Amino acid sequence: MNNHSKSLNNDEDLLVRMSDFFGPKGGLSFAKGYEYRKEQQEMACLISSALESSEDLIVEAGTGVGKSLAYLAPAVTYAVENDRKAVISTKTINLQEQIIEKDLPLLQDLLEIGFSAVLLKGRANYLCPRRLKLALNNSNDLFDSEDFDQLEAIRDWAIDTVDGTLSDLDFDPASRVWSQVCSESRICTPRSCSKNGNCFYQKAREEAANADVIVVNHTLLFTLMESVEESMADFEGFIFDEDFLVIDEAHELEDIAANQLGIRVSQSSLIFDLNRLYDPKRKRGLLNTLRSGEVSNAVVVLHEKIIRFFERLEGRCDFGQWGREFRVREPEIISTQILEDIIFLEEAVNPLLEEVTNKSIKRELLDLVNRITESRILVDSFLKQSLEGHVYWVEKTKGRYENLILRSAPVNVADQIRSRFFEVSNSCILTSATLSIGENKETLGYVKNRVGAELINTAKIGSPYDYQNQMKIFLARGISDPRSDKYEKDLAEWIMGFVKKSKGSAFVLFTSYKLMNSVFSSVSDELKSCGINSLIQGKNMPRNRLLKKFKEDPTSVLFGTDSFWAGVDVPGEALSNVIVTRIPFAVPNHPLIQSRLEQIENLGGNPFLEYSVPEAILKLRQGVGRLIRSASDKGFVVILDNRVLKMKYGKAFIRALPPAPVEIIDSSDISQLG
Repeated sequence: MNNHSKSLNNDEDLLVRMSDFFGPKGGLSFAKGYEYRKEQQEMACLISSALESSEDLIVEAGTGVGKSLAYLAPAVTYAVENDRKAVISTKTINLQEQIIEKDLPLLQDLLEIGFSAVLLKGRANYLCPRRLKLALNNSNDLFDSEDFDQLEAIRDWAIDTVDGTLSDLDFDPASRVWSQVCSESRICTPRSCSKNGNCFYQKAREEAANADVIVVNHTLLFTLMESVEESMADFEGFIFDEDFLVIDEAHELEDIAANQLGIRVSQSSLIFDLNRLYDPKRKRGLLNTLRSGEVSNAVVVLHEKIIRFFERLEGRCDFGQWGREFRVREPEIISTQILEDIIFLEEAVNPLLEEVTNKSIKRELLDLVNRITESRILVDSFLKQSLEGHVYWVEKTKGRYENLILRSAPVNVADQIRSRFFEVSNSCILTSATLSIGENKETLGYVKNRVGAELINTAKIGSPYDYQNQMKIFLARGISDPRSDKYEKDLAEWIMGFVKKSKGSAFVLFTSYKLMNSVFSSVSDELKSCGINSLIQGKNMPRNRLLKKFKEDPTSVLFGTDSFWAGVDVPGEALSNVIVTRIPFAVPNHPLIQSRLEQIENLGGNPFLEYSVPEAILKLRQGVGRLIRSASDKGFVVILDNRVLKMKYGKAFIRALPPAPVEIIDSSDISQLG
């Protein structure tokens, strides 16, 4: 424990103690590089009050507030002193790692309380030693020589690994190999895997059960909450008895919920599960261990029928030239016997289950049959469109192999989010840097309505940054309309001008891969001749490596799309210019977006103003927020979409921008700019 840490007097209210801790001379003041931020103190007090009264709260905390410490300090203190669990959920891995590796260790040092914290990952990330042993014992039946090399490498790694998670492995194993050795809910159970105490997932599960703070991602949060619902657990909480919940990066909650609460069955996943039973090409699989040629033949037949099913389905879908999704508006898009064929396989496997004496192999076989059965039920729901309030579509992905995915999602998730998060008596706190759309009347009204939080208390806390002196905003009035044929040529000229002005150190954010690639091709050579290195997303370089390269070269410029609008942190001189090429309106032909717009229209509303504009404002704020990441950062933002000045709705976008000086420009000749 740090000798300089201030005592947190348990006789005082949590709010009073947190106000003191975050005050100019409080416990946090002993942290290296500390600077007092009244906004951070205010947020910590709001959260303390909500926790003590078991109320829900939504807080927008501007960039630079230090919101993670502002919710972690009261959450940790309240959890320890009341024997409760704090569940912290985030969207990005970066924030999870910051919380576990930086923020919580700092609080461990500064707060005069001991606490334990665990980062819990989805169970498929964890190695199951018992399954690894089974795979090694049956390697000749399950793997060919190439896969066996990977299996041996996993075996060697398993001896020394501490946490046993995929991220700790120094190579990316083939999914067909990892799937045979990772934790599975019906196979890797407390009863089967806890006996020897060496199961990594069961260890993590036990640590989480005993921890004061559990950090998860949003997707895992929904999965864990669903498993609690299925177990009919009789307790008051979200995923643990008497826990409370903090959801950071809460602007992602609606879309994560829609994705998690719908149907997703892919051609590749179905084939993958069948191949684990028996792979016709490799002539390997679990059925080989049972020497069951008859059932293996049934798998081969079903394999071919599934391929034909998806071929016929694709023939009914008009994806268009650039489309990836085809909306299915009516049930029974194709007539098929595929469901009966899957049932035939299930019934063929059942007698084998009765004959298998090896309990481990029996569990593996039963798990695979259950997975195939679940897929059959989901395919049936998709074809019949039996889930009320859902939109249905077929998605085509293009990678190494083309893949079709059956998808559905609830059009409106407000009721489901409300029941899961706000109708539990324990506190649920939502926070993000971007939750408001510049509303004049009700604070955070738009986001509250989208996530069913109409009755929840809200607060907006501004940024401590001095935007008047740290940042400038340029709005391009003289550029062509983004919908015109001249726009792409103009865009290249304006980007060149502003990248030269900042001598690189720039993000150029696009809403379209096609436009990004085209503009990059037209300007990269000229930028190179000016000594500016150009980097572009999607050219055989992972996102984290691309970002690392950008940070290491302060003269570089990075051309990026969707994933670079948010969750990217580049403080310092490496980034002094953020160029937004277009207002980030969501593509209205995606089935989920389309159905949300239709729903608003059917209720007599204006879908463009009530959904498209607010969503674009939130994303624009995320993109603009990449620029100023510390009190010493300086730079400018450029918006190369003249609709913010020429259209009525543009005022809403300008109103939502940081309070920085604005300059309107009419020419791509930027040499005279201030």
